[in-house]
Amino acid sequence: MKLAVVGATGLVGGEILEVLDERNFQYDELMLVASERSVGKKMEYKGKTYSVIGLADAVAKKPDVAIFSAGGGTSLEWAPKFAEVGTIVIDNSSAWRMNPKNKLIVPEINAKELTIDHRVIANPNCSTIQMVVALAPLHEKYKIKRIVVSTYQSVTGTGKAAVDQLNNERAGKVGEKVYPHPIDMNVLPHIDVFLDNGYTKEEMKMVNETKKIFSDDSIQVTATTVRLPVMGGHSESVNVEFDKDFDIDEVKSLLANFPGVILEDDVANNVYPMPLNAHKKDEVFVGRLRRDESQPNTLNMWVVADNLRKGAATNAIQIAEYMVEHNLIPQLQD
Repeated sequence: MKLAVVGATGLVGGEILEVLDERNFQYDELMLVASERSVGKKMEYKGKTYSVIGLADAVAKKPDVAIFSAGGGTSLEWAPKFAEVGTIVIDNSSAWRMNPKNKLIVPEINAKELTIDHRVIANPNCSTIQMVVALAPLHEKYKIKRIVVSTYQSVTGTGKAAVDQLNNERAGKVGEKVYPHPIDMNVLPHIDVFLDNGYTKEEMKMVNETKKIFSDDSIQVTATTVRLPVMGGHSESVNVEFDKDFDIDEVKSLLANFPGVILEDDVANNVYPMPLNAHKKDEVFVGRLRRDESQPNTLNMWVVADNLRKGAATNAIQIAEYMVEHNLIPQLQD
């Protein structure tokens, strides 16, 4: 097994390396890959020193699996080149998500769609992943009709420069700004670029990706995505209307028994999901479950996950694990 981590020097790249270690993902050769400006950089990992290599050199080495977290432009240019030499590419960017030819995978929900013929597999948006994991068992039981979601997203979703901006503002230092306004002591209802319909690209990702993951275009979704000065993970207020009525105790049981979900719903003891507690965890945490008393068949829920983990690195590695477990990597069959 030859494994490449593309974008290894970034926030998500670092998280990918951590999760690979924690999950004991087996490989014989590891390639740490980044843009030209990082080529030659030395990185310590698991007691070994690696030299960062460029994308062309990585393609030449024909890795079996390449986990990309290097931005959409890099993915559009280089993922096909890796695929041409037989590599399975698992991409964290938005480049391939809505392409009809590419699978958009959350393993707990739709990994069975993967076959040996799939070369470029898309990892969904971080905020979409945690929401659909929390909704999957409920959709199967009651069928989702409409979702209204408001997100409260960590600055880590923007990258290291955003974390630096927050820390600089808190320390009273002048530094690079990646947001159009201060983020410390503030809330920005603005994630990604605004589109002609008045929504942001992030909001429309949640709309479109949810339908694709569930293979159900009848689901109506509307989203407002918001950036907060926190670092542990993303939080979401989800209001979901079902075709069928539900029982709250049954909802709790369905969620508690679904893979990758941890139910934290004990308000009498102030137990509910928070990004502070989700940090460095791989699961999706769900709580504040209550019936929407304003209309029938509608549930309110609070969903939290570490966006660098299940929202990116962990989900990508789970896809790779599935491909290995089900013998779907062509080069390993030679």
